[in-house]
Amino acid sequence: MTNRSRLPPRLLWAMALLAGATVANLWYNQPLLGVMGATLHRPAVDLGPVATLTQAGYAAGLLFWVPLGDMVDRKRLLLGLLAAVGLALVAESMAANLASLEVAAFIVGAATPIPQIVVPLAADLASSSERGRVVGTVMSGLLIGVLAARTVAGFIAEWLGWRMVFRIAAGLMVGLAALVGWLFPDDSPRPAGLSYVKGLGSLWPLFRSEPELTSAALTGSALFGTFSGFWTALTFLLRGAPFHFTPQTIGLFGLVGIGGAVAAPLAGRLADHRDPRDTVTWALWGSGLAMIWLALAPRRVWAIVVGIILLDVATQSGQISNQSRIYALSQTARSRLNTVYMVWYFVGGAAGAGMASLAWKAWGWTGVPATGMAFLLVGGLWHRWAYQKTAVHQP
Repeated sequence: MTNRSRLPPRLLWAMALLAGATVANLWYNQPLLGVMGATLHRPAVDLGPVATLTQAGYAAGLLFWVPLGDMVDRKRLLLGLLAAVGLALVAESMAANLASLEVAAFIVGAATPIPQIVVPLAADLASSSERGRVVGTVMSGLLIGVLAARTVAGFIAEWLGWRMVFRIAAGLMVGLAALVGWLFPDDSPRPAGLSYVKGLGSLWPLFRSEPELTSAALTGSALFGTFSGFWTALTFLLRGAPFHFTPQTIGLFGLVGIGGAVAAPLAGRLADHRDPRDTVTWALWGSGLAMIWLALAPRRVWAIVVGIILLDVATQSGQISNQSRIYALSQTARSRLNTVYMVWYFVGGAAGAGMASLAWKAWGWTGVPATGMAFLLVGGLWHRWAYQKTAVHQP
């Protein structure tokens, strides 16, 4: 691959916009669980599976759609997925009961792996010396989408009802399809003769044969499990005593975490110039400190805000560093490498959301940071073992 970048700034920012606006589909429902439950005559905690199934659907979509990025024209793939997720969002807006809402939420997740097709495309078009920065820029857009989605959803639901959140999102997908058709380059398949079945079959061997991929996938899963569990349970905390916040107010907490987007380009630059595993180490420690803080600090708005900032900066730094690690492994398998990594990432997210909901039912807020610490302990032990093992075998 040439060191010369084929990624003009206009296209890079369009990619960041596409990543952020589509990943938001996964997070609109989190601040709305209470009002959705009220419409469906169910308590808010019964809506926890809606968030979990959205994450699980995304993991399934990553597994079955993202490997195609190594085989087909990615521009066409993006256009097809934008159409599919637009229809799924309309279905979610029309859900009449909890079962139909859960099915629609799963399909929305399964049709939204668009950001993880865009990120490898950006990495392919960037020069090797700027790949970390480019990935960091696209991921900044993605993180802003993750966090702003809660604010946008809360505001729209407050004034127009929760169903309009998903209808407006569906309209946005139409606009994004026009943007992709206008700006994105046609994209030829990379490895000649690689079939879909062979591509899927290569995922497990890649996971087993690439120690860096294995380590990145498992630490990323732990970090995101902690992140997802916190944000799912935060809705339950803020809706109840002593806060009694509305969906609009709950959504505003997402704006606090946007500060974490600032960490993305910085983490990308660090990954360009030093061992990205060091940043992953810092990310694990930062997330752990956030969980300890949220467990011990007073249950006040300012304390929650401090915890959000620390957790979001740590999670985003770990994500960028892990993706920089895996994209350096192979030019022709970047979509499949990203598939393996992101499937593990969102399996962790789904598990974190589900376990945090169960911990809330059993122990209240105290159980939520405890669940996050359990994820981080497993991820941290694996990271330390893999780091030491690799260091021993380096020449």
